Amino acid sequence: MVSLSNHFEFRYSDLEFKRAMRSYKTEGIVLKRKNFREADRILTIFTKYQGKIVAKAPGVRRITSKRSSHTELLNLCIFTLYKSTGSHFPIVTEAQALDEFLQVKNSLERVGFAYYICELIDRLCPDNQENKKVFYLIKDALSQLSNGLDGAAIVESFENDLLVSLGFLPKLNYLKNKYLFIEQILERRLSTKRLLPFFLQSS
Repeated sequence: MVSLSNHFEFRYSDLEFKRAMRSYKTEGIVLKRKNFREADRILTIFTKYQGKIVAKAPGVRRITSKRSSHTELLNLCIFTLYKSTGSHFPIVTEAQALDEFLQVKNSLERVGFAYYICELIDRLCPDNQENKKVFYLIKDALSQLSNGLDGAAIVESFENDLLVSLGFLPKLNYLKNKYLFIEQILERRLSTKRLLPFFLQSS
């Protein structure tokens, strides 16, 4: 005869196992964020293995939140995510920043270039499609900006490599006006590109 205590112990372990199966860790870069309800944020993250995802960070805007500083824009983080059956988005349960690219954030010019890179990724990349090459393109571009290299040259190279990686351009093709070509693909204007002169003048 199975005891009642053993029965509950089995059911508890089974529940914990299912929760563990819904949790996973991933390396990712925060591309975009927006406030949600009183204390939450919705984050757009480009991850190493899942591509671009949208996740909810509950309570992250509270002063006491330990995740707040780790989920800032442009941060490269290790995220622990939980797929809840009752939520449309995966939930950020933990976040640990690996690189905050402070040299980029401390320069308006570099921030302008970085925001443009983030907008390109957000507009051109579909959700939930793995593309490790694009992940490393973003990471390398932010690292180069952080090291003080020529921002305009970094962005020009990034545009070309991104278009090739996503299949919009053949490898040996060169476009004089990639910005116009990208807007034709998107059928809309890129807002950060129009703001770049402001960032350059203010730096």
